[in-house]
Amino acid sequence: QVQVVESGGGLVQAGGSLRLSCTTSGSSFSIDHTDWYRQPPGNQRKWVAGMPGSSVRSVAGRFTVSRDNAKNAVNLEIDSLKPEDTGIYYCNVRGLRNIRGTLIPFYLWGPGTQVTVSS
Repeated sequence: QVQVVESGGGLVQAGGSLRLSCTTSGSSFSIDHTDWYRQPPGNQRKWVAGMPGSSVRSVAGRFTVSRDNAKNAVNLEIDSLKPEDTGIYYCNVRGLRNIRGTLIPFYLWGPGTQVTVSS
């Protein structure tokens, strides 16, 4: 079984930085893509940033996605935080599980981690 869990959320001041982690655990799996989404209060979940499984780092404006192979994690760093960055951050992982020689695709969401940015 493969599981995904996010960590690193909390209350931060505007202008600061934050690093969230998405850790995938289990056995006999590979990751094709990892994406981060944000769901603001009362709004729909929206894509924030992502990276293919073969990449190590991806930068887009204030958002940096990076891989930590030692922890089997994909991190999301957000710089110059704004109050509108507030929300629950979810990690979505797509990949393949090897079950007795058969590759089975998986598409998993973590439970989310709350980020609140105060002005």
